[in-house]
Amino acid sequence: MNTDKKVIVITGGAGGIGQTCARVFKNNPIVITDYSQESVDKTVADLTKEGYEASGIACDITNAKDVEKLVEFTSKTGELKALVHTAGVSGTVQDLKKVFTIDLIGTDILINAFYKLATQGSSAILLSSMMAHVVPSNEAYDKALANPQDPDSFKTVEPFVNGSSDIMYNFAKRGVILLSHKYVDAWGAKGARLVTVSPGVIETPMALKAAEEHPERMEMIKQATPLKRNGNPEDIADVIGFLTSHAARFITGTDILVDGGVLQNIKKMDHK
Repeated sequence: MNTDKKVIVITGGAGGIGQTCARVFKNNPIVITDYSQESVDKTVADLTKEGYEASGIACDITNAKDVEKLVEFTSKTGELKALVHTAGVSGTVQDLKKVFTIDLIGTDILINAFYKLATQGSSAILLSSMMAHVVPSNEAYDKALANPQDPDSFKTVEPFVNGSSDIMYNFAKRGVILLSHKYVDAWGAKGARLVTVSPGVIETPMALKAAEEHPERMEMIKQATPLKRNGNPEDIADVIGFLTSHAARFITGTDILVDGGVLQNIKKMDHK
């Protein structure tokens, strides 16, 4: 391995956005991680065939010991350039605790574990969602969202989501943004950056499943999008490629909305 090339770690690396992100990093060693070793192996094999320097390891991001193994695997591969965290589930799983645990607790575990590998110029890019922005700030739950591993955090947030895993998804993704604010100073002290990216409707298998379950709303969102289309994984991957680069060296502690301009129109619709 060329030692001057730093490593890109992609969680959810076997998914639609994760795989597309991997293909942005032609010049870096890539570590693919996902829940299933089989899907990791397949993705690594595909990338290797295409000429990428890829390796991978399965990881349950909600398990701190598993994440430690991922950190160890990464440090043996080379010096960290970026953690690109795309792993997560949507509200279609119909399980409030699962959404909270995977989308928020998993993110908290990853940020803390990869902090050890953060160095000058490295970054963590965390996927939030445009739907995080429909959840208003509120002291009643924001502290719990920013401290998801506290024993009572889930119980604090649960009453606000009306039993809906879709709403819990929105809250968990707000939590991802709050975590970036919480840890940005610690990462900054190492010369490293933390940025969240909030995609709109992106045509991945996960989003297409949601479209099947809520076809009218999904079509309404598409028509309300100023660019009159849904996003595709490349729309997100190109932004992430920029955010991990030297060109984004002064961008940290902020959220980048990549939604085709639809969020403002969704907010107007919901207030009618």
